Amino acid sequence: MSAAAEPKVAVAAQGLAPEELEELTQALIRELKTVFDPEIPVDIYELGLIYKIDVSDKKDITVDMTLTAPACPVAGEMPGWVKDAVAKVPGVGEVTVNMVFDPPWTPERMSEEAKLELNMF
Repeated sequence: MSAAAEPKVAVAAQGLAPEELEELTQALIRELKTVFDPEIPVDIYELGLIYKIDVSDKKDITVDMTLTAPACPVAGEMPGWVKDAVAKVPGVGEVTVNMVFDPPWTPERMSEEAKLELNMF
């Protein structure tokens, strides 16, 4: 996937070399792409539900994410799925997942790949 099609995710890190951060970021994205919204056949990363990933110098990870709608039936379960997926990345410390609703999710956050999958053109 080209960089232009990447969902808008802010990745911030403290005290990691750029190469180490890039490798960790790719591993985190790989795992996030294993989590799917059960009502939509697209992973949460491509849907644009991941807003921010913070990486501490100890490789503790904080993920800010949202849902397609606040009343999503899996709202209580999705943060646990994300935490479990991120925790699979080797070397990761503590994992925290924050559910945020500001800004609200819109289809514009979706990648081109997700839009194609959902026939949104």
